[in-house]
Amino acid sequence: MGAGVEDTPSLLNRLQIIGMTVVLLFGLASALIQFLSYQSDGRAADDTEQLVRVQEIQSSLLRADALATNAFLEGGDEDPEKRGEYDDTIAVVFEQIAEAAEAQSADRDALKALVVVVNRYANYVAEARVYNRQGFPVGAEYLSVASDSVRTEAQPILGNLVTANTDRAEDSMAGQHPFWLLLLGLVVLGVLVWLNLLLAQRFRRYLNVGVAIAAAIVVVTTLVAAIAAWRADSTNDGLLDDELQVAIDESAARTAGNDAKAYESLRLIKRGSGGTYEPKWEDAAEIVEKKADSSSLDEWEDYVDGHRQIATLDDDDQWFRARNIAIDEAATSPTANFDRFDGATQAVVTENGTTTTDELRSGRTLALIGSLLTLILGFVAAVAVARGIGARRKEYA
Repeated sequence: MGAGVEDTPSLLNRLQIIGMTVVLLFGLASALIQFLSYQSDGRAADDTEQLVRVQEIQSSLLRADALATNAFLEGGDEDPEKRGEYDDTIAVVFEQIAEAAEAQSADRDALKALVVVVNRYANYVAEARVYNRQGFPVGAEYLSVASDSVRTEAQPILGNLVTANTDRAEDSMAGQHPFWLLLLGLVVLGVLVWLNLLLAQRFRRYLNVGVAIAAAIVVVTTLVAAIAAWRADSTNDGLLDDELQVAIDESAARTAGNDAKAYESLRLIKRGSGGTYEPKWEDAAEIVEKKADSSSLDEWEDYVDGHRQIATLDDDDQWFRARNIAIDEAATSPTANFDRFDGATQAVVTENGTTTTDELRSGRTLALIGSLLTLILGFVAAVAVARGIGARRKEYA
């Protein structure tokens, strides 16, 4: 044997080690990428659930304020049913905050601060009720301070939480990596082709069956995994652009709608304040009209017609008529129309938020199964390489 020429047994040993190592690493790396995708979709489901939950806290808190301010307009003893609805809504707010803190540790400090604000708000509303029953004007000031605290203290906290959870949800939903799966498969396939060429040169056989089987496993596994990842990525993009976006927008519309309803009551509580509160009502109404789904806009438009009547009467110094319309509970009253809008928006949020999380959780099972199969097929490919090269070793012997 000439100097510098590697003997055949050593070459076969080296090629076997390279081939087996490459396909084993392929199986491990591809399985890991798919497993990370599985975990990513699980986080995405949790993050979208938390996002919807935080927005529900926003809406529920302003819903409570809308109920409190509307009930306050009656003066004296509030209607027990309205008072009970407010109490139930505030209780829901605290429950939602507790659930959010349990679900996402990163939000806990902000939610603790929010609990303090909501507690203070509820205390101010309770004080306002007491003074209102006694006929003292100071009750209106307590209620005004309570409402202001929702917007100046609670809403900034919740706005930051919405932003943080939106970012987390978007990052998690981008956790599929079809490109990396394809690149990995192509690199490993290239190594196997190179290995087959070396064997062909030495043994004058165009194809090594074991290496060919390993290459076929790599090709099929890569294509199946990449296509599955691409489909999952496409599904996630669709959820992000459609169902999740609808849930986010509709929740924003519900929040803004309740904001507007509270401003309507506040302008009547603080007589002659139409010039202060109507521009705020208009700003909130604009958000509703931009964000609300068509399925809830009819109820909103019905409410808006009633609000215009209330505002016109108030501006014309017909406060009692305006107040009576605002607290009317008839089926066609502005408040009843608004309640239907609130219920419709909540239903849209719940439906689309649930669809998003269910789709994310159900779709991730395929990634887990693919990860386990890829790991197994990596070992099968390694055995195929070992047998293919072992056959050449027997021929040489």
